[in-house]
Amino acid sequence: MGREPIKDDLLKASGVGDRRRRWLARVARAPRRVDANPALVEVTRATREVLLPGDARFGDELSTTGDRLSQVLARHLVEVGAEQPSATRELSLGALQVWQAISESVGRGVGVEEVAILFTDLVGFSSWALEVGDELALELLREVASVVEPVIEAHQGRIVKRLGDGHMAVFPDAQRAVDAAFEAQRQLATVDVDGHGVLLRVGVHLGRPRKLGADYLGVDVNVAARVTEAARGGEVLVSGTALAELDTTTLTARRRRRFRAKGTPRGLDVYVVAPRV
Repeated sequence: MGREPIKDDLLKASGVGDRRRRWLARVARAPRRVDANPALVEVTRATREVLLPGDARFGDELSTTGDRLSQVLARHLVEVGAEQPSATRELSLGALQVWQAISESVGRGVGVEEVAILFTDLVGFSSWALEVGDELALELLREVASVVEPVIEAHQGRIVKRLGDGHMAVFPDAQRAVDAAFEAQRQLATVDVDGHGVLLRVGVHLGRPRKLGADYLGVDVNVAARVTEAARGGEVLVSGTALAELDTTTLTARRRRRFRAKGTPRGLDVYVVAPRV
């Protein structure tokens, strides 16, 4: 809106008559009107969602969370076009959607790439935090993060998100995930805040979760979370699929009997693993 008076002033200064000036202004606005035409926008959006490969809803908050160039550009496109939908915006998102799909098809797939999903959780943290207050609770969380996060990265893991008193991370394979869990527990044995030690429980599951932006979603993520919830303080609990990929000459494995958890496949086996002494 702020550009029209400037254009009018320039046209006046150039000596263009009022009639021609109005005609030129309509011509200048025509492409924008066409680009914002609701019918054209809807057709363009439908074409992107039905015909193009990749995530048909690419452009929402979930699909553009992350630091890949396609995700960063998509966030800017969505932000710029928030007030005024346009066919150009949909075409641009379509190009980024294809780019994202191609990059995922060569090794960073959506539901195609097998990864080891690891969750960590501090046992008894919430009740302790209620007793001691936020300052000490925050100090403990910082101590734990300073140990756990470098260990995850050292074993080629990637932190997906921080979950208050825990983490979610993914690894190229189950062995690296379990090795990271053992190392984190060893180092956390020396952490103490106001006389409170740390009991970290860890769950690991190997699967093919759906990758959406920087996050992972789906049944396999849910399984990993439920496996973690079943672990006791100081335990590393793994699913049967994860155990099958581990070097059992370096660790012991004991089946957790009567494991039941909502949202997990029937007959899922889980095992308590520990370094072999």
